[in-house]
Amino acid sequence: MEPHAIPRITGAELANIIKSDNNLPWQDYLVVDVRDSDWKGGNIKGSYNLPSLKFQAGVDSLISKTKDVPMVIFHCKFSQERGPVAAAIYDARRALQEADGYKKQQVYVLHGGFNTFATTYKNDPRLVENWNENVVIW
Repeated sequence: MEPHAIPRITGAELANIIKSDNNLPWQDYLVVDVRDSDWKGGNIKGSYNLPSLKFQAGVDSLISKTKDVPMVIFHCKFSQERGPVAAAIYDARRALQEADGYKKQQVYVLHGGFNTFATTYKNDPRLVENWNENVVIW
């Protein structure tokens, strides 16, 4: 499956969103981490882990949970396959819900994935949590 083009957001843009005092996860934005076992060792603060292996089964529930969230950002380790595919599936399925009164939503893929984000921000507890250098394999 070739994912349709979902726009990218940079790590710096996401960091600014997260650090803004006016933005709250699950209210103003949500970061969806689709990493599987490679999720252990650290994550973006406030993110929601829905592993790619369970994504198809969980996407409708995720759409329901995020129906009022204006921005949803997807990523995996590098955002080259799992993250973009999940974002495309989510975006296509959610578009069907907009006719049912769901608000329009911005859907993005984090450029460079968790690998790039963590390389830059792993020492900032406002941005990365559960960091364990011994578990993360670069």
